Formats: sequence, C-alpha cells, structure tokens
Amino acid sequence: MNRRLEGKVAFITGAARGQGRSHALRLASEGCDIVALDLAAPLATVPYPMPGTEDLAETATSVQALGRAIIAEQADVRDRSAVERVVAQGLERFGKIDIVIANAGISPEKPEDHDPFATWDDVIDINLKGVWNTAHAALPSMIERGEGGSIVVISSVQGLSGRGGTGTAAGDAYVASKHGVVGLMRTWANWLAPHGIRVNSVQPCGVETPMVVNDALPAFFAKYPASAASLTNLLPVEVVQPEDISSAVAWLVSDEARYVTGITLPVDAGFLVK
Repeated sequence: MNRRLEGKVAFITGAARGQGRSHALRLASEGCDIVALDLAAPLATVPYPMPGTEDLAETATSVQALGRAIIAEQADVRDRSAVERVVAQGLERFGKIDIVIANAGISPEKPEDHDPFATWDDVIDINLKGVWNTAHAALPSMIERGEGGSIVVISSVQGLSGRGGTGTAAGDAYVASKHGVVGLMRTWANWLAPHGIRVNSVQPCGVETPMVVNDALPAFFAKYPASAASLTNLLPVEVVQPEDISSAVAWLVSDEARYVTGITLPVDAGFLVK
C-alpha cells in the first residue's frame, strides 16, 4: 500500500463501523495515526441497529493491526464539548491533527414515524451541526500550527439532488443536512485557504453499510415505490462499497490533491448524471 500519508494524524467521526471504519483503515494503511470517535449507542429515532462500543473497539484493534496508533473514544458529535475533549486527547497523544474526516451521520427512514419532530432534530443535529462541531473543534490547533491540512466532509448525492423526495421528516432532514454540509464546505474552503487548509466534500450514492442495508429501508421503499425507482444509479450496481469512498477520501487528503479545494466529488455510479 502507498504510504503517501506517513506521519499524518487523522481525526474521524462515526468511526465505529461502515464508512468511518473504512476511512480509518485506509488512512492508517497509508501511514496515518487515528483519532476516532463514535456515538456507539442506540438512538430512539433510528430504526436500524446503531454501532456499539464493541464496534468502536474493533476499529481500534484493526487500526493497530496495521501498525498505527489510535485513540478511539465514545462521544456525541452533537455535543461540542465532547468533541473538543476527544480532539484534546488526540493533541496530547500525537501533538497535531492534519486531517479531519467529518463522517458521522444517520438516515432514519422508516415506514411510520411516530415522532417526526424528534427525527428532524436528530438528523439535522448529527448530520449538519455535528459536522460544524467536528471542524471547529479541530481547526484552532490546525490554524495555530500553520502547516496547512485537509478537511473532507462526507455528504451524499442527496447533497446535490432532490430525487426521491417523499416529504417524510427523515428524508427532508437528510437532504437538507447533506445540502447544508456542502455549503459549509464551500464557505470553509474560502475561509481556510489563506491557512493552507483544503476543504472538500465527497458525494456517495448508496453505500453497503448498515445505514443502507437494513430491514427498515426496504419497508420504507415498499410504502414509497416511486422514491425507490428514482434512486437508482446509471452504472448497473445498486450500492458501492465503503472502500470506494475511502479511496476518494485518501486521494483528497493526500499531496496528490494539494491544489484541490472547494469541490464536491461524486462517487456515485453515475447517479447524478442519470
């Protein structure tokens, strides 16, 4: 494996499983030490099983098996002080953070939502406010250090498209939040360019993780078949793999993309041009 990130430190949210774990393992394989956090607990509004502390521990073990060091902490991205605590632990252990991957997110689509207001709040608070908290917890040390860096926000094809809308709280909030983080990425790219910090977003289509592959989503699509029919890819694949997104992330944070900032990078099997 290419060691193009040797000596870097990456801060990754939502790292217990799925895309977050994949990003941690890919960056570790290229030389990064990792500062990881995850809620690692159930959420009442989310119909699929959330990761637990055992999943976060498995991420840590897997990173260590690659010969890299990791701090893996249970924390809620909705809580700025909790995120700052994890960042402080990372700075104490590694002395710096070079890379931020704002990955934590939920998509709690379900056939019946008995508390749409709570669903809206959880999606917006985790997917949008959580990204804001993540970046602002890490950025003071990155700016003060004066050696640049890279931030990647994990958005979605739904951050650039409204296809498949159903008017549900989960769907409305998910699309709004994923559009919102693209706005954050663009304004941060302008703000942080003088500090040599690049900011980009990745726009995946459906990824084969528990957020997509679960019992609730097929039941939701059974109720809204037109939505399911519209959310298909141009290439003949239903979902891509977490590693496909991690490859894009690894490129964006590397020196190979040293002049790339302010872009939305689709890894979407052609979803956005269909």
